[in-house]
Amino acid sequence: MTENTSSPKKLVAVSAGLSQPSSTRLLADRLAEATVADLRDRGIDVELTMIDLRDVANDITSNLMTGFASSKLQGAIDAVSNADGLIATTPIFTASYSGLFKSFFDVIDNTALTGLPVLIAATGGTPRHSLALDHAMRPLFSYLRASVLPTSVFAATEDWGHGAADDGFPTLPDRIRRAAGELAAAVAVSKRSTEVKDPFALDSSFSPIGAYGAQ
Repeated sequence: MTENTSSPKKLVAVSAGLSQPSSTRLLADRLAEATVADLRDRGIDVELTMIDLRDVANDITSNLMTGFASSKLQGAIDAVSNADGLIATTPIFTASYSGLFKSFFDVIDNTALTGLPVLIAATGGTPRHSLALDHAMRPLFSYLRASVLPTSVFAATEDWGHGAADDGFPTLPDRIRRAAGELAAAVAVSKRSTEVKDPFALDSSFSPIGAYGAQ
C-alpha cells in the first residue's frame, strides 16, 4: 500500500445517459465505485465528481451557438479539464456515441485532455454495438491527446445481473474490476490536478506564421 498523498486525486465520471434511471449512468457509477475502492486500497484519497450530461444539455447547445458557457457547464468543463482520471460513458446510437456525448467534448478546448487517463465505456442493446468503443470512442479521445486505457467496458442488456460466465468470457463485474484497476494505477501517478496552469499560455494551435496567412 502506498502512502497517502497530500491532496486527493480528482476522478471525474461523465455519463451521457438520457433516460432516468439510466443504464449508462449505472455503468458509470459502477466503474467509479470500483476505481475509488482500488485507489483507497492503495492508500490514495480521491475526490469523485459525477457529471450527467442530460443536466447540461441545453447549456451545451447554447455554447455551441454562442461560444459562451453557463456557470453550470463551465463547472463541468473545468472538472474534466483538471481531472487526474476520466470515466467517459455513453449509450450507443447508430453505431456510435450519442450526439450529446460528442457535443460536450466539442465545447472543451482540444488541448485540455492532453495526457488525461480515460476509461471509455458504453451501453447498448446487444453486444454487436461494442465495436463502437474501438472505432468511434477510442479515436475521439486519441485525437484529443488523452491516454485511453487498454481495457474498455461495454454493457449490453443481457450483461446486467449475470454473476458468472458460462462460456469463459469475463462477466461485466470482471470487466469493471479490470478496467477500474487500470484507471486507478494511472490516476495514482497522475500529477495533472496539481500542475500549475498558465492562464495566459497560448493555445498549442497558435502559429505566428499561420497568423499572418503565410504557409
